[in-house]
Amino acid sequence: MKQGIYTVTENTALTADVMRMTLAGDVSAITRPGQFLNIRLDGFYLRRPISVCSVEEGALTILYKIVGRGTAAMAALQPGARLDVLAGLGNGFDPAKSGDRPLLIGGGVGVPPLYQLAKELVRAGREVTAILGFNRADEVFYEAEFRALGARVLVTTADGSYGIRGFVTDAMRTLDGYTFFYTCGPEPMLRAVDAAAKTGGQLSFESRMGCGFGACMGCSCETKYGAKRICRDGPVLEREEIVW
Repeated sequence: MKQGIYTVTENTALTADVMRMTLAGDVSAITRPGQFLNIRLDGFYLRRPISVCSVEEGALTILYKIVGRGTAAMAALQPGARLDVLAGLGNGFDPAKSGDRPLLIGGGVGVPPLYQLAKELVRAGREVTAILGFNRADEVFYEAEFRALGARVLVTTADGSYGIRGFVTDAMRTLDGYTFFYTCGPEPMLRAVDAAAKTGGQLSFESRMGCGFGACMGCSCETKYGAKRICRDGPVLEREEIVW
């Protein structure tokens, strides 16, 4: 974990309520895809935890959904704004476990942390398939970006207005031969993915957090190996250790 001041260089809308923000600053603490930031906002007591979407030299990108006063305040920030950020939080995904044909499954704002993972897996010569799940067509984002990496992309919408009608698990059932899965999204989706999966995998959990680095114990969950903190021991957990 490293605390630093980051400068907003982009803050634009991807959909009606999903924003993309690019921050210039020190990215050395971010060592794995799936890690997150904890962002301090003026006028708010708790920081906002946001997963890292992409990392480049001297800059990182986050995608976030406007769901309350904090994220609405983030959406109003203009280029040049400076933010106090804790970076490199959480343990992230392990790309070394992927095998030759990894499957990435994201639901809504669970999609962003899978993008950096896809970048690293494609760079390592893996055949990446990504399933991106949304409720309807006007919520879809980052399909083109995943395709541009060279990944095979399947998009599902619950109402059938775009791509495959149904949920990410409906797309999963059409696939054979994937070697490992990585997933991020709301807990009901993670539970369904776990039930449908045919291999080992890693699941990234969303949770309300206080400190973001394990001191307050506010995001503890029970696993087969005892209590773990989502912010520090997670947000990524192994499929085999999860207690539903």
